[in-house]
Formats: sequence, structure tokens, C-alpha cells
Amino acid sequence: MALPLNKGEVLRGRYEIRQQIGQGGTGSVYLAEDRRLEGRLCAVKEVEHDRALPAKMFEEAREQFMREATVLARLDHPNLPKVSDFFSRENRDYLVMDYVPGEDLRTLMLDARRQKTFLREDVVLGWANQIANALTYLHRQSPPIIHRDIKPSNLKLTPSGLVKLVDFGLVRVLVPDEMTITVIQGQGTILYTPLEQYGSDGSHTDVRSDVYSLGATLYHLLTNTAPSDARQRFLTPESLTPPKEINSAINRRTQRGLKWAMSLHPDERPDSAEDFRLFLLGQKEIITSPLPNLHQQPPKAKLRDLLAQPAEQRLLWLIGGMMVLSFLTSVLG
Repeated sequence: MALPLNKGEVLRGRYEIRQQIGQGGTGSVYLAEDRRLEGRLCAVKEVEHDRALPAKMFEEAREQFMREATVLARLDHPNLPKVSDFFSRENRDYLVMDYVPGEDLRTLMLDARRQKTFLREDVVLGWANQIANALTYLHRQSPPIIHRDIKPSNLKLTPSGLVKLVDFGLVRVLVPDEMTITVIQGQGTILYTPLEQYGSDGSHTDVRSDVYSLGATLYHLLTNTAPSDARQRFLTPESLTPPKEINSAINRRTQRGLKWAMSLHPDERPDSAEDFRLFLLGQKEIITSPLPNLHQQPPKAKLRDLLAQPAEQRLLWLIGGMMVLSFLTSVLG
């Protein structure tokens, strides 16, 4: 791990470091002042690549960072910080974003726990609505963008009430048939990481991986209790306590939604963040089987089923039909 940047240090002749405001497995985040735009504060995300990687993979990782930073710089959504610049210096890469003021949701949850209470469910679902909107925007990009590190500490509540999904340290751009070198950026935070995200390249992750992480994040916010991680649940399914047993005020629909989103197999989760959002808001039901074919011909299907029955049952059906026909004839006659 390289030494942290010093206060007063200037990057690219423009960004003057004020202080370190975050640190993770992929590097640090700094609060900096933009010397070109007086009074503008920004967050500088430092990405430090694994120096143990072979030289070729190291270069591929840096090239991938530049490609993905270019994609991130094009994003524009109220619940995402705006990426304004990116560059490299020595063996580290930097992503410059708008500084987001306010408290992260983990801090607010811990405050509630210290007061022996819970965050209000309607407030948390309001946050979920905003976060799901941001994820839907990311997932609908071409190619789709997967955040891969959704957790309470990566969600900040601004003074105006907006929730911002910050820290693009593990972002993955889904490009078909392309090896993504995410091994250099870690695997996310274990409490909120689905099973398919474990592994070297994260090649099995898709939009449903973010849905799992959002579900696990909401579980934590509503219960003040960290969810059992996916590997533990795979070995011991009952290790995940139903959230309503911890916080009795949680709505049954919310509990069903969290269980759905946190399904271990991706195919058993909502297909999208939008589906999850609509369910939490009461505008969608869980669909666990394919919709029926609306163009089926029921009469033919019934006749086929009837002919497939044993001869005795067919005879009974025929006799019954004749009796009904005889009754109708007598009544109408």
C-alpha cells in the first residue's frame, strides 16, 4: 500500500488535497479544492492497482480503468455524483467527482441503534426508491454499468434530502465476450455481496447482483443488524433472521421484498432494480413462474386432455354430457 497523499499536495496542477475522507481495499478518497474553479470542492478517488499482477495484466487493468472512467464521465443522474476528470500518476489512477456533503446512511443507522430505535420504514423505502432509480439508470446504459459495491456507507444523504450512490471503485462495464480485470479492485463488501460476485473476474455478475446488494443494504438499515453473508447462508440457510423478527414494525410486503431480492440464486431475484422498486412501493407482485401463453386455444387443450383420459372416464363424460343435453332440450321444449 502506497503512502497516502499529504494535505496541500496538488494533483495535475489543479486539485489541492485538503484531507483524506475515506479508505478502502482499492485506495483512498480525498477531499480536494479545485484551483481552477474557486470555491469548488471535489472528491478524488484514488485507485491503487495490485503490484503483484503480471506486467501485461497491470497495463490491461489501467487501460480498463481509462475506458470505464470515460463511460462514467458521461453519466448524468441526480442520485449519482458527477465524474468530471480522470488521470494517472505513477502507479495510481484517479477519478475526480463532485463532493457530496452530508452523512452516509451507515452513520444514520448507527445513530438509531445507539438510541435503541430503528430508522423509519417509510423513510428507508424513500431512500430505496431513489437508489433503485439510480441503479436503473446505470443498468440501462449501453453497455450496462454494474456498481458492485452498494452498502450503507456508500450512500450519502445530502442536506436537500437526495441520496447519492457514491464510490465507483468496483464499477464494472458489461461488455460481451470481454475479460474484465476486476480482480485488482476486490470483490465488494462481504455482507452485501451475492455468491456470483466471488471469484477473480466477476464475470458472472449482472444487474441482479446489484439488486441483491440493495436488498442486503435495506435489511441492515431497517434492522440495525448486519445480514448473514451469502456464503454463510448457502451453508446454513436459517442463519438469516427474518427482518420482522428483529423490527416488528416492518411491513410484511417489505419483508417479502427483501427475501426476494436476497435470494441466493440470481434467477430467483427480481429481474431488475425497477421490478424491486415497484414491488416495495406496492405496484408489482412477485412473479416466480413464466406468464401463461395468452394465445393458447383453451377448447383444443381441453379436448386433447379429454381424449388422453382412460376409456371409462371418457364414457362417464359422454353420459354426463348427454344427460345435460337431454335436460336442456326438455326445458327449452
